[in-house]
Amino acid sequence: MSRQHVQSMQLKDGIAWTGIHVDDVWKRKVRLLICHAMGAQPGFDLSQYYPRSKIDIIVKRILHMDMDAFFAAVEQKRRPDIIGKPVVIGGSGDPSKRGVVSTASYEARKFGIHSAMPLCTAYKLCPNAVFLPVDYEEYSRISGIIKDALRGITPILEDVGIDEAFLDISDVKGTSEEIASEIKKKVHAATGLTCSIGIAQNKLLAKIASDMKKPDGLTLIDEKDIADCIWPLTVRKLWGVGPKTEAHLKVLQINTIGDLAAQPIEALVEEFGTAYGSFLHSASRGIDDSELVTHWEPKSSSRETTFQTDIDNWQQIAKHLADLSREVSKDLKRSGYKGKTVTIKIRFSDFKTVTRAKTLEHATDVLEEIRKAAFDCLGRVELKGKKVRLIGVRAGNLEKADCAG
Repeated sequence: MSRQHVQSMQLKDGIAWTGIHVDDVWKRKVRLLICHAMGAQPGFDLSQYYPRSKIDIIVKRILHMDMDAFFAAVEQKRRPDIIGKPVVIGGSGDPSKRGVVSTASYEARKFGIHSAMPLCTAYKLCPNAVFLPVDYEEYSRISGIIKDALRGITPILEDVGIDEAFLDISDVKGTSEEIASEIKKKVHAATGLTCSIGIAQNKLLAKIASDMKKPDGLTLIDEKDIADCIWPLTVRKLWGVGPKTEAHLKVLQINTIGDLAAQPIEALVEEFGTAYGSFLHSASRGIDDSELVTHWEPKSSSRETTFQTDIDNWQQIAKHLADLSREVSKDLKRSGYKGKTVTIKIRFSDFKTVTRAKTLEHATDVLEEIRKAAFDCLGRVELKGKKVRLIGVRAGNLEKADCAG
């Protein structure tokens, strides 16, 4: 890396060398090169002008690992006879009953089947698919094995779901390709499964990258790649853009991330508000300053169930409410938390949803207290003449059990 190269880089507010990936030795060299670019002597204290936290931004390598069709892959691994067949995981595994697709194998996706699709719709698209129930306990077990393997690469890991994670590999020795290869080998050796990996200077770009070459893919994105690799993608590929925002943007004739990046921030703020408009403006340009969250406290614990047929029998509703309260109580005790606010959710056959909440004098994980609060909430819901499709119980305002009064 020449001094001329250094001087050609954009220097502003902390030095935006987001595309350079170096190890600890090179960090020191980079800082010296910055000093040279500024015309400073070797002993110059750079931190007084550019704090170390800002300089470190230039050497970040964020890796996003996403398992390939995880639930379906686990089932295919333990049932070799369904390898190569369209596999749909969701609900009870019976497409004649209510439920949605949790995961579809790549063979099933060729028929247009995707996550969150009703099982009955998936069956119409591919009647010969293998439909299986969700085995969350087994998927969680395998997920734990995978996350342990990842922590063998670096302890700086953000667990963002049962089948994905972010890793900060800035200080991990080796090239990005070598680190990704090592992760793939570790995951496959431990589980027999494949994963796709994206590596970039921030979480936003790394997550987009991991989805580009599935399955078993590896994509590296640098700052210079944003225009060619990111901007042609549909806005839905942008992390943080859901179906409602996508529809809103289409009305504005904004279909790609590039279209979004071309919009002035004033227009986006006026249309979406200050916070979200500013986010869209930055994200469409590949800008993301969010840090990895390696630990967080849960905000709530909840359970819910959707009935196979809508019910209007109070005793049935009450039985399910009691069962859900029991599950929430067990979950709280297992996780070591207590909840102070109990909320129930009722969704009727017309999809209208109501919630009722009760705040207790003290946080609790005791079944009887949770159940009593849930039934107090139920008593404030008008059920006469209505059929119930879904019921749920949530404990919120959580506190550590050893700290709760």
